[in-house]
Amino acid sequence: MQSPQPSPALRRIARGDLCAGCGACGGMFPDKIGVEMAPPGFLRPRQRAPLTAEEEDSFSRFCPALGQKVEARGRTDHVLWGPYLKMRTGWATDPELRFSGASGGALSGVLLHLLESGEIEAVVQIAADPENPIANRTVISTDRAGILAAAGSRYAPSAPLARLSELVATGKRHAFVGKPCDVAALRVLSAERPEVAAAFPVLLSFFCAGVPSETGARAVLAALGTGPDEVTRFRYRGQGWPGRATARLSDGSERSMSYHDSWGGILSNHVQHRCKICADGTGKAADLVCADAWESDARGYPVFDEAEGVSLVVSRTALGARILQEAIAAGRIETAPFDVGELAAIQPGQRERRRALLARLLALRLAGQPVPHYAGLHLWQAARENPILRNLKNFLGMARRVLRRRMTGRG
Repeated sequence: MQSPQPSPALRRIARGDLCAGCGACGGMFPDKIGVEMAPPGFLRPRQRAPLTAEEEDSFSRFCPALGQKVEARGRTDHVLWGPYLKMRTGWATDPELRFSGASGGALSGVLLHLLESGEIEAVVQIAADPENPIANRTVISTDRAGILAAAGSRYAPSAPLARLSELVATGKRHAFVGKPCDVAALRVLSAERPEVAAAFPVLLSFFCAGVPSETGARAVLAALGTGPDEVTRFRYRGQGWPGRATARLSDGSERSMSYHDSWGGILSNHVQHRCKICADGTGKAADLVCADAWESDARGYPVFDEAEGVSLVVSRTALGARILQEAIAAGRIETAPFDVGELAAIQPGQRERRRALLARLLALRLAGQPVPHYAGLHLWQAARENPILRNLKNFLGMARRVLRRRMTGRG
């Protein structure tokens, strides 16, 4: 069988290893693009049929691998954190949601309020795949039980937009919960297609430090002295704050390690290339965003001691601000004031990636590699917050990665 004429956009994405794995291309063109697992364990598009010129043009606008545009439109526009209306800390008033959530359960509390109020009919979110507990699947939650089952961070590939056409066809109003790149794609599609906007009236996200491969999850299991065939359930986080990475084995026993060791020591080393050059790990296209509101030590570094979870809650749009206030009034979440000046200290990973981004992109450009086109994301201003030597270190580090990829075929 003759291969379809390759999409120029897909060729560019593949050449630069730019795919974020959101699945939007498969969701928009399900008969022409599939989303499949590819080595070393990332979700990637596979073209089945040629795209029309109109489809190619649409693809180039919504795909987050190719770029992102952010407009402040009168909102406070922070160099690192992007446009927002208000930042607060918060937590779910439901003790079980707070305990199960990765960081206080505020996002779960908001979702439950949206369902109970009738503002939306269902929630599109990510949960563990029962057939492969270290992997993810997209689920549709319509009640508290579903939200509770999906609570907690899942540090593995997910492509929630791969079911986009199917979900639009249901005619239901959904709240969408996804990675910042997922939401960026859906925001563009909602602006261009009324049927998408009607299907997804509420867009929610979270701070994302990057997507590790399934190989990373297998490395966590290996460090726990087990493997995928023995595991019946796996949690990356949750059941406390920050919670432990916990594998339940077929014999009923459990093995676990700390968040510091699982994410900081293993998973963060398996993050895909696109995430290392991401300009938006904080959900700038969402209505409402949640994150970890860590306490910091005397050095200003986050403290990962187990405690009752506390979320950072960022209202980015008027809709997000209204939803937050209504969730508070309904008693689903509680909030407290937060000083945005503290955020750089308690989210050092986000801070450093944003400041390093321009240097990394320049290294890729000089090496002739494709890079995303970013607009309104303050790349120069963020880079000026970095010392010159730190920018140079990031430039050289990315240049070495490009050279290694060319020599070995690995990033």
